[in-house]
Amino acid sequence: MKKKSLLIKVSIIYFFLSISSYAAESDFFIKGVEFFKNEKFEKSKILFERDIVYNPKSENSYLYLAKIFNNGENEEQQEINLNNVLLLNPKNEEALYMLTLIKISQSDYAKANDLINKFDLVCELFCDKQKEIKNKLKKLTPENEASNN
Repeated sequence: MKKKSLLIKVSIIYFFLSISSYAAESDFFIKGVEFFKNEKFEKSKILFERDIVYNPKSENSYLYLAKIFNNGENEEQQEINLNNVLLLNPKNEEALYMLTLIKISQSDYAKANDLINKFDLVCELFCDKQKEIKNKLKKLTPENEASNN
């Protein structure tokens, strides 16, 4: 009888601890967004990375990390995080848009064009950005540079 009551007590304690740890895990993203909005990028970066440790499929944490690296002008890390977002959700418009801008700046016309075509297919919220990225690509294509000289 004592073993049974001890087992029940341990189970209840374990249950409450697991619930509180889950609440703390989901709290990392929320706190990270708050720090990001207040432009405390280092603190928010740490929280988004912690969120990813507990939830590796957190596309929003990867997206915010990409935004942080965009502010810090670390294009390589920004691109890695955007690719992670697109692996988790190939229809993420914001990630497609940001990655397209990177590819245009890198003069990777083929990849930028592929991304623009994908962007056209999934566009719902960022449709106003379509013209912008198409014009940027058009201005940078080798044919246009040769005709401008």
